[in-house]
Amino acid sequence: MPQLPSALVWFRRDLRIEDHAALAAALAASPCVWCVFVFDSEILDPLRGDAPAADRRVEFIRDSVSELDRALRAAGGVLLVRHGPARKILPELARALGVAAVFCNHDYEPLAIERDRAVSEALRDEGRQWFSCKDQVIFEKDEVLSGAGRFFSVFTPYKRAWLKRLTEEDVAARPTSPRLARLAAAPAELVLPLPSMLELGFAPSADSVARFAPGMSGAEQLLGDFLGRIDHYRERRDFPGKKGPSYLSVHLRFGTISIRALVRAALARLHEGSNPGAETWLSELIWRDFYAQILYHRPDVTRSAFKPEYDAIAWERGPRADALFLAWCRGATGYPLVDAAMHQINQTGYMHNRLRMVVASFLVKDLGIDWRWGEAYFARHLIDFDLASNNGGWQWAASSGCDAQPYFRIFNPTTQSEKFDPDGKFIRRYLPALARIPAPAIHEPALIPSEFQRLYGCMIGTDYPEPIVEHRGARERTLERYAIVKARAAPVALPDDAS
Repeated sequence: MPQLPSALVWFRRDLRIEDHAALAAALAASPCVWCVFVFDSEILDPLRGDAPAADRRVEFIRDSVSELDRALRAAGGVLLVRHGPARKILPELARALGVAAVFCNHDYEPLAIERDRAVSEALRDEGRQWFSCKDQVIFEKDEVLSGAGRFFSVFTPYKRAWLKRLTEEDVAARPTSPRLARLAAAPAELVLPLPSMLELGFAPSADSVARFAPGMSGAEQLLGDFLGRIDHYRERRDFPGKKGPSYLSVHLRFGTISIRALVRAALARLHEGSNPGAETWLSELIWRDFYAQILYHRPDVTRSAFKPEYDAIAWERGPRADALFLAWCRGATGYPLVDAAMHQINQTGYMHNRLRMVVASFLVKDLGIDWRWGEAYFARHLIDFDLASNNGGWQWAASSGCDAQPYFRIFNPTTQSEKFDPDGKFIRRYLPALARIPAPAIHEPALIPSEFQRLYGCMIGTDYPEPIVEHRGARERTLERYAIVKARAAPVALPDDAS
C-alpha cells in the first residue's frame, strides 16, 4: 500500500469503527483520514411511496450512522453525512477535501458494482486513487473454487473447501485503534447535520425499531447475549417460540459488527471442545459466504432461476393469484403458522429463519405463486434483507436454486406448525384471535366443531379465515406444475463440486 498525504473512507455496509478493513487500510496509508456516509438517493428513492412512510431499515441505518459519528468524534474525527446520489457526491467531496484516495469495502450486489465502477472512474479521471477492500465476507469471488477451478453450486463441498482454506489471518481483526489519532476534523462548512427521517423522505416508525438496538453497541449486546446460549443453538434454532437464533442478521447486513468477529467467536467455542451449537452457527455463517459467491458468479439469479429449466414453470396468474398473494401478504391464509409468520414480518421487519422456509414453500408450492413475488415482498419488509441470501433462500424453497430442496419436497404447513410450535406459543403471540384455542387444535382451527369455536371465542370464517387452499390438492397440482422441469432437465451427471 503506497503512503498517501490524505484519504477519504466511504462507509456503506460497514457501520462500525473497529475491525474495519477499509478504515484500517486508510489509517495505515495516510496521516490524514476523513470519513463519509451517503444516504444514497438512488437506493432510497425506490423505497419511498407517494407519502412518507416508516421504513425500519432506513431508521436502523440512521441510528447506526449517528452512533458511528459519535465514535469518530470521540476519536478526533467526524463523519461527513450526505444525502443524494453517491456516484455524484463522492467525487465532489473528494475534490473539496483534496484527498489523494478514497477507500471503501467491496459491495457485491450488481447495482452496487456498477455504482462503484462509475465512482472509481470519476476519481481516477481526476488523478485520485481508489482502494476497495474485502470486509463483508471471509472468502469472496474466486477465493474458494472446486478442484476443477469452478465455483461451487453445492454447499457441503463448498463448506469443506472453505474450512480447509481458512487461516488465522482470514479471521484476524483489521485493527484501527492504534492509528485513530490520524482521523481528521473536517472544515466546518463541510460538516452537515444528520438528516431526519422526514428529510430522507420517510416517517419515523411507531416502534422506533425497539426490537433491534442499532449500531455497534446493539451488535455487541446481542453477541454477548447469544454467546451465553450458543451451546443450545442447534436444538433451539428451529423453534420460533424459543429464544434460539442470534438475531445478529441485521447487524451483519449493515456491518455494525464484522463477520470476522462472529467467526472468531464460533471458532473460539469449537477450540474449547465439541460444541454442536457453535458448529451449526458457523455453518450458517458459511452459507452466507456461499450465497455471496453464487451472486458474484451468477448475477442473473436476481432475474431468473439458477437452474434454467425452472423458468419454464407456469405460475398462477390473474385475479385469483392476486387474491391468494394478498392473503399471504396479510397473514390471512387460514394456516396459523404461516399467518403468524407473516404478521411477524409485517409488525417487526423480522421473520424467524425456519418460518421463512415455511412461508416461502407455502407461497410457491401451495399457492402456485412465482417465487419472485415473495422474494420482492421480503426485500421490501425484512430489516435484515440481503440480496444474495434472500435470493438464495427463495430459490431454495422453489427448488430452482443451487443445492435446493427437491421439487417434490413440499412442506405441510400444519405438520410444520405441530413440529416447530407444538404448544402454539408463537402462533398466539401474533394471532390473538386464536389465543384461547388449546394445542393441538390451534394448528388446524378450521377442524374445530362450531360449538367449541364459540367456546374459544373464535369463529372460523369470521374471526379467523378459512384455509384458502387445501394442502393435499395443492400438493398434487404442484407436482403437475413441476412435471415440466423433470421433462426438460438434462441427464444427471456428477457435478465437479460433488466430491
